[in-house]
Amino acid sequence: MAGRKILVVEDDKTLLDVLKYNLTKEGYEVVTAVDGIRALELARNDKPDLITLDIMLPKLDGLEVCRILRKETTVPILMLTAKVEEIDKVVGLEIGADDYMTKPFSLRELLARIKAMLRRAEMLTREAIPEETMSSVIKIANLKIDFARHEVSLGDSILTLSPKGFGLVAFLARNRGRAFTRDYLLEKVWGYDYAGDTRTVDVHIRWLRQKIETDPAHPQHLLTVRGVGYKFEE
Repeated sequence: MAGRKILVVEDDKTLLDVLKYNLTKEGYEVVTAVDGIRALELARNDKPDLITLDIMLPKLDGLEVCRILRKETTVPILMLTAKVEEIDKVVGLEIGADDYMTKPFSLRELLARIKAMLRRAEMLTREAIPEETMSSVIKIANLKIDFARHEVSLGDSILTLSPKGFGLVAFLARNRGRAFTRDYLLEKVWGYDYAGDTRTVDVHIRWLRQKIETDPAHPQHLLTVRGVGYKFEE
């Protein structure tokens, strides 16, 4: 992972310095921002491979930064928040963050989470999609999943999905009709060494339903299998 660029967005100078020092020691190139406006500038100009994004920021909060960036890029975003309310985590994931950690957090866990996210972003296509389907397209009603372009479109509109969002819907669609547990989906889409919890899968499924289902409250494709997990149906 050495040489990968990480944008750290944090207004706590002490924590910012600690994160920059440790990430640099791990071999990453690190750029930093202390407010939301600067974070947008660096994300657009420096093209980082991953962003750690605090929620409570001056000028423009982290949720708004995430919302804006997710319309422009699929860069992995790890939300860092001092808020403990579940709704803040849910909102962060629903607007496109790939994962979240609540402060205070273990530096060792943060580094492990970053490595897993970068690894999955780099290997998603090779791991989640067999070589024989690399250039294939799955069409179901007006939904199209283009594996070669790494795109999902609904009718004439290309949907803006996070890397994990694409990986999840692509995996389920390719294995449509089969039900998978949350733990299995975490292993296949987030990575075997993912340190988060299964609620991440639930939030991403709900977010994807908002994107691809005609009536998210009564989904036709992304179905819940009671006592098991989720499956994709035509």
